[in-house]
Amino acid sequence: MINRFILNETSFFGPGARKELPGAIARLGKKKVMVVTDKGLIQFGVAKQVTDVLDEAGIEYSVFSELKPNPTVSNVRLGIDAFKECGADVIVAIGGGSAIDTAKAVGIVVANPEFADIVSLEGCAPTKNKSIPIIALPTTAGTAAETTINYVIIDEEKQKKMVCVDPNDIPAVAIIDAELMYSLPKSLTAATGMDAMTHAIEGYITKGAWVMSDMFEIEAIKMIANHLPTAVSEPSNPEGRNGMAIAQYIAGMAFSNVGLGLVHGMAHPLGALFDIPHGVANAVLLPTVMEFNMPCCIDKYGKIAEAMGVDTSSMTKEEAAQAACDAVKALSDKVGIPSNLTALGIKESDIPALAQQAIEDVCTPGNPREVTYDDIVAIYKSLL
Repeated sequence: MINRFILNETSFFGPGARKELPGAIARLGKKKVMVVTDKGLIQFGVAKQVTDVLDEAGIEYSVFSELKPNPTVSNVRLGIDAFKECGADVIVAIGGGSAIDTAKAVGIVVANPEFADIVSLEGCAPTKNKSIPIIALPTTAGTAAETTINYVIIDEEKQKKMVCVDPNDIPAVAIIDAELMYSLPKSLTAATGMDAMTHAIEGYITKGAWVMSDMFEIEAIKMIANHLPTAVSEPSNPEGRNGMAIAQYIAGMAFSNVGLGLVHGMAHPLGALFDIPHGVANAVLLPTVMEFNMPCCIDKYGKIAEAMGVDTSSMTKEEAAQAACDAVKALSDKVGIPSNLTALGIKESDIPALAQQAIEDVCTPGNPREVTYDDIVAIYKSLL
């Protein structure tokens, strides 16, 4: 079997790393920037921490901020028009998955205009050209969009999330500066942190996992378990924030190359149909889907439990596996994630539409245990 591993050309880590931005732009040979960010990050001064660096370096830029938390085809089209109008030659994406995913779609379509309808990008689109260069600065510790070859866009017409997987979309440069995350609200810190945990666990047990991805994912699980409670309870704690910033990147390095599974397959329709934040949807689903997958993952679940600080030395394999599920649920509860779908407004009558999208989702086939539509319905119902 041949395994592929794709990473950014260059990444910078550490508080204050945004100061590397002018040098990164120069090394790419670019001069005019389109900043992609959202209005909230502008309002709260987070984007300014980056644009101030551009100002100090005398780099010309324009700002595109017509984004939604779950970006849409319409957002992407507006971004493409803005890029062409401003005459930029590089994109600086500041934000979480919404900003970076929008930037990826814009960069891909500008470089591959035959995909201008946007919806043809779903799945593994056969693009020929690398994206317009993207420099990604995440402001959340969760999606790892700055280091993945994936992005997610909502097709408003079909009311579904399109998962796009394309090696040509990976940002040329990732700048992971924990200082950009200090003002993140506790609820969003918790949700994005559990998103990162879901990436790490699903990437560890997915069908495509192998020794190299396992190495990254188990370390990410350990770091998230250690640092997420601190990042939530002490938002300005440098150790907690920087630990989470690095952990989510490590998780992204691996899952981007090996895939995910049923948790993401079931979370995507919750976001597309009901606009539920992706990290929250993942966190609610994760422990229950882990229990569903347990028969296929006994040994790996024991290692997950150990990475999360559980002493499994006197446990059977089955007990250790259950302890992993319990530890994930306990972490989710500790950081304040809702415990069921009813709390998120989901009703039993919503389940057939959710299950149909989930069984068709591009992430679902990566699940380690084969799953049917009826299995998915049962899991959704168990979480009401």
